[in-house]
Amino acid sequence: MLVRDVMTSNVITIPSDTPVLEAERILAFHKFERLPIVDKGKLVGLVTKDDLLKAEPSSATSLSRGELLYLLSKLTVKEIMKKNVVTVPPDIPVELATAIAQKNRVGCLPVVEGDRVVGILTTNDIFYKILNPLFGIGETGKRIIIYEGGERDKMQKVLESINKLDLKIKTFWTIKSPDTDKNDLIVHLDAEDISQLISELKKLGFSVEEREFIP
Repeated sequence: MLVRDVMTSNVITIPSDTPVLEAERILAFHKFERLPIVDKGKLVGLVTKDDLLKAEPSSATSLSRGELLYLLSKLTVKEIMKKNVVTVPPDIPVELATAIAQKNRVGCLPVVEGDRVVGILTTNDIFYKILNPLFGIGETGKRIIIYEGGERDKMQKVLESINKLDLKIKTFWTIKSPDTDKNDLIVHLDAEDISQLISELKKLGFSVEEREFIP
């Protein structure tokens, strides 16, 4: 899966001369956390809700409300934006983009093609479009974990049992066991009754448990 498959494409951007108060209104209206700053079609920075909050004068100031509003009306995002923005192209794998975000400790990545912003990839995109389906969040069916079932020969036996019962697989993945050096196998099945499968797998010597999740 590539970045372009999960990124948000309709990106709202603002120029660097946008007043901070206007940027705050845009974020509040759209319920966003950050805005890319674009001048003449080129990405020049990024401003977040936290950046805007930090730009507001301290409550301990002796200035009047009118004076504060006047100062804020003169302040533009150019003066507070992050200029060294970490970006990614749209045609790299999502896992590579995620590694880049983690390495740089950022919560979003503007997606740039040439100098043009074509999208934005956020942690929400990754959670809702990748992790939620993988973990079965919002999905129907049942999930089981086969402990230490992630080895090739054991996976083959599990698949044979699933095929024998004519069950449909939604997702199928392995994860390192926290207690051993083996891999556990997690299977999300498009079925509401998997008792027969669990019984079959236990007869084959597997340690199996149904995983609870909220559909």
